Amino acid sequence: MERLQKVIARAGIASRRKAEEFIKEGKVKVNGKVVTELGLKVSASDKVEVNEIPIEKEESVYFLLYKPRGVISSVHDEKGRKVVVDFFPGIKERIYPIGRLDYDTSGLLILTNDGEFANLLMHPRNEIEKVYIAKIKGIPLKENLRKLEKGIRLEDGKTAPAKVNMLSADKKKQSAIIEITIHEGRNRQVRRMFEAIGHEVVKLKRERYGFLTLQGLKAGEARELSPHEVKQIRALALNQSK
Repeated sequence: MERLQKVIARAGIASRRKAEEFIKEGKVKVNGKVVTELGLKVSASDKVEVNEIPIEKEESVYFLLYKPRGVISSVHDEKGRKVVVDFFPGIKERIYPIGRLDYDTSGLLILTNDGEFANLLMHPRNEIEKVYIAKIKGIPLKENLRKLEKGIRLEDGKTAPAKVNMLSADKKKQSAIIEITIHEGRNRQVRRMFEAIGHEVVKLKRERYGFLTLQGLKAGEARELSPHEVKQIRALALNQSK
């Protein structure tokens, strides 16, 4: 037996918090009866409907994708551009990306059909480390990199402290390769952070998410996360939130 809102979240319909709102609003039925009680538990044999649509009790699946540049972090695109789920043609489950990587950004992206898991990883308080490699125009001053380390003011507020490491600098081409580690997931955050210190990002790749890396994968390739990895990344998020 599991709580109703957890079953809805696990089916990929919505986050657990949103599922609770659906229940309170009378949008959920169990075995044909409207339910507004959050504490209700259901079994695998119970028929659950959200907005008159029966939910499919899919097995939870978890994938790690090496997203190439030029791909949308979504399940569909109105303009017909390639989306991340196109790399999973044989998967019957309704998977979707956890968070997003910009169209022009490559790297590690997790996809799942487990709404509760996705909500846990995306919640700001859980602060899972994300490591990016950025190629930027110009060679930044050390004092400007320190500004990124301390947190820099953007239009949507000051960023949390970051770890910054200059991997290489090419004086002839006037470019640099920077490794930056952040915990947040704001829209185009890394690009905006470098723009704030006067440097345009020309290439960006997410190399690590928590302890997960792209090892063994080429752009466009994916693998399923092991049950142990799923357990570890869930525990990492829960520990960060304490």
